[in-house]
Amino acid sequence: MFYLIRPILLLLLIIAKPVFAAPPSIQDIKSSLSSSITVKESDKTLQVEMKTSMGMLVITLLPEQAPITVANFLAYVDDRFYDNSIFHRVIPGFVIQGGGFEDGMRPKKTKAPITNESSNGLANDRGTLSMARTPDPDSATSQFFINLENNTSLNSSFNKPGYAVFAEVTVGLPIIDMISRVRTGRVQRFRDVPLEPILILSAKRKTK
Repeated sequence: MFYLIRPILLLLLIIAKPVFAAPPSIQDIKSSLSSSITVKESDKTLQVEMKTSMGMLVITLLPEQAPITVANFLAYVDDRFYDNSIFHRVIPGFVIQGGGFEDGMRPKKTKAPITNESSNGLANDRGTLSMARTPDPDSATSQFFINLENNTSLNSSFNKPGYAVFAEVTVGLPIIDMISRVRTGRVQRFRDVPLEPILILSAKRKTK
């Protein structure tokens, strides 16, 4: 389970960290990404249509600021990884999170973690998408969250990594607000789970 650290919980970082191999440098990843997932310089606007059980979202990606994160997200999109997954965590006034579980809180197998790009100058403002992760800064895989408010506590600073913003919802903010108002509770060991599943029916590149 990937966690976001709300301001009131910033002191609760003394938990076991997952063991991952040291991630490659940003330059290494930029030079080794395959052509199937690399963001092309000629792509002025990259968008993903995410059809949910509550309506359609259009997500505009920000490859210039977050090339690694965007390429990673598109790799999952192109694999149809997000199809029939769920938004598994909803916290009003904070975030909605998805991209890692199917209905029944069944975890999905992910790719390797990526390097954290939270120092890219983008802020965790309302409507932006960021990568979810554990307290290990370089542990993000497939899970993402959508900011419901301006969450400045999730931004990076000179002495701490933040959560990497890589996209924004440009169509469908009312849908996000509707999702934020659903009833939630505990499911198995997980908290803040919608009691009626909110499905990501499909996520695919928006064609021009």
